[in-house]
Parts: sequence; structure tokens; C-alpha cells
Amino acid sequence: MWQPVFMISGYILGILGLVMLIPAGFDISETGDDWSPFISAAMITIFFGFSLFLSNYTKIEKITLKQGYLVTVVSWILVCMFAAIPFILHHSTESITDAVFEATSGITGTGATIMADVEVLPTSVLLWRSLLNYIGGLGIVIFAVALLPFLGIGGMQMFQHENSDSNDKFMPKFSYIAKRILIVYFLLTAIASCALFLCGMGWFDAINHAMSAIGTGGFSTKNESIGAFHSATIEVLIMIFMAAGALPMTFYILLASHRNPDKNGQVRMFLKITLIFSLLLSGYLYYTSDFSLLSSLRQSFFTVISIVTTTGLSASDYTQWGIWITSVVLLLSLSGGCTGSTSGSIKIFRWQVIKAFLRKYFLSAIEPNRVIPLKIGEVNMPEKVTMSVFVYVFSFLICLALLTVLLSVCGIDFRTSVAAATACITNVGVGAVEVIGPRGNYAFFSNEIKEILCFAMLLGRLEVITVIVVLSKSFWKN
Repeated sequence: MWQPVFMISGYILGILGLVMLIPAGFDISETGDDWSPFISAAMITIFFGFSLFLSNYTKIEKITLKQGYLVTVVSWILVCMFAAIPFILHHSTESITDAVFEATSGITGTGATIMADVEVLPTSVLLWRSLLNYIGGLGIVIFAVALLPFLGIGGMQMFQHENSDSNDKFMPKFSYIAKRILIVYFLLTAIASCALFLCGMGWFDAINHAMSAIGTGGFSTKNESIGAFHSATIEVLIMIFMAAGALPMTFYILLASHRNPDKNGQVRMFLKITLIFSLLLSGYLYYTSDFSLLSSLRQSFFTVISIVTTTGLSASDYTQWGIWITSVVLLLSLSGGCTGSTSGSIKIFRWQVIKAFLRKYFLSAIEPNRVIPLKIGEVNMPEKVTMSVFVYVFSFLICLALLTVLLSVCGIDFRTSVAAATACITNVGVGAVEVIGPRGNYAFFSNEIKEILCFAMLLGRLEVITVIVVLSKSFWKN
């Protein structure tokens, strides 16, 4: 059972090690030395990765359900651990826990940081943080499109038809999906980098923020995030690219092949929710603050898009706008982008299923003899998919409640506990309280709390059910 799991995990670690050579080049160029801590980290990671790969090498034609769960959990945990090595060797963090927290936050696309002043960090470390957002975002998309339908988590079975023209074997199908996603992902990043550069960012900042926006990760090269550039044009561009990252990667593929890219209507629902809440917040800001109408629109749209897409980049500190705004932000973080995108949280599609089910239930209560199909857009929802969605959302909210209680027991006040647990399990990163908000960070938390939050980030990114299944006793029987 373990051989394919270790083989795939080792292969992924090998790729991670090779990616470490990119910031190593920046490090050597910046310091003028012949060696870089990133080269040491790359050698360690490549050695362990390819040792696992070669010692467990086998031809994989089919992968079992158990192996699917295991490869998901094991590979993500190993990547988070080895991605922390550059931070440790570069002495960028004060402890191993801090390094693992920063790496986990980066690779899961959470964007929560323990760095109080990122602008003093070497360019190589800043680039590594952005690369973690980027490769994590790519891994998230492939996981969502290739593995989640296979595992049948949270109603994702219905997305199997998007790749029905590939064969039933796991590895060929995985390769087939990954190639198409890679092209779309790199193309979006290249467009974003060039656009940001042309609008006033330096090349380094442009590439880093493009990776962060498309990967919906949230790491920035500036302490004040996007607000440091004081440019409305840059903010608008970042809004567009955060939204682009929150759309399914298959949306672009289907659009290019002249097929209907939004049969279930989740893209339309995502855009509708973003527009409605942005306008509501704009009106509130305009009438309760000194912002002009244009400034209210700009600040509100940026904040809503950043939170709904779970990116976490900021142009201003929304925690200063009042308790009503932070409450809305907290609720919006539970929304998430589209399925098959780089964004986290519950996702729009699942809320669509719940809305459709409740509509059907209430109509049936009034007209019990009426046959009402459960339909999302043009797609009929099987009962199995609906049940899977309800199980997922219920499990997600229960885990959020338990994490909040656990953090409170560790000595954090209840409001901060709710904000931290929500920010990490939804992979938004920035919290709805000032200390961990757009101008705050997670450095003041104890190591125990940071470890809990690392678990919360992985739990949310791996769609909750994956981790719960692997931790259950029944999984390890037989």
C-alpha cells in the first residue's frame, strides 16, 4: 500500500528541491558568495526525495482509494516540512516552529506570516515565499481537479466529466490534466507579471505579486502589501488577477476549446456575490467614513475580492473600519472561490448545492406532490453528491468550532481565537482582528498555538475530510 505513496511523495520532494535552486541563484547574485543556504536545502530535499522515489519505484497503473488519501496527506506534510529548511538555514526565523509555520502558510496559500518586517529579508527569501504560494497554488488545482473527484470529497464527483476524454487510469489521467493546467497557470502569471511591470512595479515585485495573486496565496514583498505602492491602477490589476486565480483553471481550458465553461453557474455566482458585497461595503464606507465615493468603491472591491478569493493581499486595514465590516469579512472568508481554482475555504459550488437543496425542501413543504429536481445551473445533482456536500460543510464548521475552542484553551481571547481559526482553516491568512489583520502578524503566538494553526491550514487546504478519514480508526483496519 505504501510503495506508490512514498514514490509519488518522493517525486514531489525532488521537484521542490529543484525549485529551491531558483532563489539560490538570487542569493549568490545578491551576496557575491559561491554558496547559498538554498543550495544546501536543495541538496537535502533532492536527496531525500529521490531516495524515496528510487527505493519505492514501481509502475503505477491504478491507485486505490486508501492510497489516494495517503498520498495527499503524506505529500503535503512532507512538502511543508522540507519547504521550511531554507528559512532555518538562512536564519530568517527565530525557531523551527516559525519556519514550519511560514512554509505551511506559503504552500497552503494561506499567506499568514510570522515575519514582522518582510522588507529587511533578502530577495532570495522573499522569492522563496512567493514561490511557495505559486507551487502550492498549482498543487492545489491539480489536487482539486485530479484527486478530489477520485476521492469523492464534498461533492467533487460531478467535476469528473470535465476530464472524461482521458482514460480511467490514474497516472495517464493525472499527466493529461496537469499539462493543460500548467499552460493556463503559467500564461496567467506571465500576463500578470508584464501588466504589473508596465503599471509601475519593478520586475522583482511584479513577478512576486503575480505569483501571489494567481496562486491566491497572499505573501507580499512589502510590509503594507499592495497598499505600499499607492497606485489605483496596480490595485485594480491585482483585483483582476486575484479573481482570475479564483476561477477554475478548467474554465479557461473549456473556454479555449469553445465548450460551455460554466455549466453549473459557479463562476456567475462567484462574480455576483463579489459584486453585491463590494457595493454594500462601498455604500457603508461612503456614509460612515471620510472616504470619497471612488475611494470607497476602490477599497471595498479590493477587500471583498481579496477575502472571497482567500488571497489575503491588502490595500488598506479593514479592521479600522468598524466591527460591522470585520464581521462581514469573517463571513465572506467562509465563501471561497470556485472549485478547481487556487482559492481555499468552502467554495461557491458547495453553497450553491445547499441553496438548491433548501429551495427544494421548502417548495416540497408547500407542494408535497410536486417533483422538484435538484439542479445547479444546467447540471442535475445526484443525491450522493448532495449528501457529500452537506457532510463536508458540516465537518468544516465543526472543525472550525473545535479549533476556536482549542485556541481559547491555549489562552487567546475568544474574538482572536475565532479570527485566527477562521483565517487559517479557510486559508485567507489575514484575520478579522487588528493583531492578525492586514497590518498584523502571527509572531506573538506561542509555539503550541502556531502548531495548532499549521494543522488548521493543512486541514482546510486538504478539504477537511481527507485528514479526518486518514486519522480515523476504520481507515487503518485491514
